[in-house]
Amino acid sequence: MNSSSIQPMVILLAEDDDGHATLIQRNLHRAGVVNQVVRVVNGQQALDYIFSRGEFANRPTDLNLLLLLDINLPLLDGFEVLRQLKENPKTSQIPVILLTTTDDPRDVARGYALGCSVYITKPLKYEAFVEAIRRLGLFLEIIQVPPVGMAVS
Repeated sequence: MNSSSIQPMVILLAEDDDGHATLIQRNLHRAGVVNQVVRVVNGQQALDYIFSRGEFANRPTDLNLLLLLDINLPLLDGFEVLRQLKENPKTSQIPVILLTTTDDPRDVARGYALGCSVYITKPLKYEAFVEAIRRLGLFLEIIQVPPVGMAVS
């Protein structure tokens, strides 16, 4: 595959807290991330976007996705979203960064057991939160993600 056929990566942000979502988006932009960020506010919307269902049925399906996923979401929590995503062969390769205020070691272990790529605890102090998102933005600038549905041999 040549570089002209590589689709840009879309960052799907599953975050129900408006303040956190704004901070994340603003500081990813400040870190130089130019990727489109699509925000959803609950776990069901996240799955609908990923699987092109419901209000997202007409979205382009050839996008490379990276999911920034909060654990504490309404309707379906982040663990259930992660489980369903990783269970499906067409979406199991989508990288998932759990970005949450929960630092319970059992939740961290569960996140990795379900297949998250990275588990990041949101710092409670504003300045530390901004710095964590800035660093995440720098990380997102250099990673490669597989196209959705790409077969693994």
